[in-house]
Amino acid sequence: MDWRTKLLDPAPFARRDYTSLATPVYRGSTVVFENQAAVSDSWQQAEHGYSYGLYGTPTTLELSARIADLEGARHSFIVPGGQAAIALVYLSYCRAGGHALIPISAYGPNKDMAEGLMANFGVEVERYDPMIGSGISDLIRENTQLIWCESPGSVTMEIQDVPAIVTAAHARGVPVALDNTYAAGVYFDAFAHGVDVSMQALTKYIGGHSDLLLGSVSVRDEAGYAQMGPIYRQLGLAVSPDDCSLALRGLQTLAVRLDRLEQSTLEVSKWLDENNFVETVNHPALPSCAGHDIWKRDFTGSTSVFSFVFKDSVTGAQAITFLDALRLFKIGLSWGGVNSLAVVYPQVDRPDTDYGGRLVRLNIGLENPRDLIDDLAQALAVIRSSI
Repeated sequence: MDWRTKLLDPAPFARRDYTSLATPVYRGSTVVFENQAAVSDSWQQAEHGYSYGLYGTPTTLELSARIADLEGARHSFIVPGGQAAIALVYLSYCRAGGHALIPISAYGPNKDMAEGLMANFGVEVERYDPMIGSGISDLIRENTQLIWCESPGSVTMEIQDVPAIVTAAHARGVPVALDNTYAAGVYFDAFAHGVDVSMQALTKYIGGHSDLLLGSVSVRDEAGYAQMGPIYRQLGLAVSPDDCSLALRGLQTLAVRLDRLEQSTLEVSKWLDENNFVETVNHPALPSCAGHDIWKRDFTGSTSVFSFVFKDSVTGAQAITFLDALRLFKIGLSWGGVNSLAVVYPQVDRPDTDYGGRLVRLNIGLENPRDLIDDLAQALAVIRSSI
């Protein structure tokens, strides 16, 4: 055999019986079959065997299986990010001429997709009060195809009565999807509360180190699996096995990170709640947060992201001055990583509420909480001198 041909021989030379604590990173697009009769192009690789790298390598399927096991799902689809997860849910359940419901407090890009892509496809997505509970039954139409929940809501952190919404939705045969990123799929048991689809941005807590982009969409039962699988295949939502490997590693430390993040975030949020410049703190574990009693009933923990609103004596410009004066907190939009982040939301779209640019969202990382409090205090001192 010519040496040029030898270079291309895929048969292994080294032994393959290496057993490690870490899941191997399998990179590959082409799957080689034993014979023509074995050739398959099925996206259901867990059942029918590997067919093509587009549907995942063993690294991807390991992450998928572990997320599904963690959430108690029939199956979890791994996708390139949280926004891809949202798109997969919409496109799996909504059709032209249909109607969907989304809470006003939902993740901004979800609302952008509702008003952009879905509107262009002829789907009307209506916003609703996140605190509506069973009252959502009044908004369900004959053509309602999907109801979104997100609890807590992005930025303003409202806790929804998901079980009440699910009961109303299922009475009319409407599926419910939940953005469960805040709870990392563990602090709120979506399927025990009747949700049909639970998605999360693995970018956040499961990744945990601000160095990957991934999402997951978990379905409750066989019907959801059959509904979503073909759409997943058609969209070609390929993910990197390297990113999946990082997420698998993140799962190993998820519990200890969440414990530390919860404790530190509670310490910082309680300190802010007692500050004279702060009007309210939107943290699920604090009574000031909308839906706090529901959080106590349905959740088993809190995580690292929350927001607070300055009093009227602080202007929007001074809120920005405060943010720019922070030293340990970095300015950034994401959350769930090891570094603390802060950002001002100057234009939060909430009915009958004008925050005047005084709403700040924080993500608490793994720094010492006393250092973070000292950083907040020195930034507050900067705006105190300007009042």
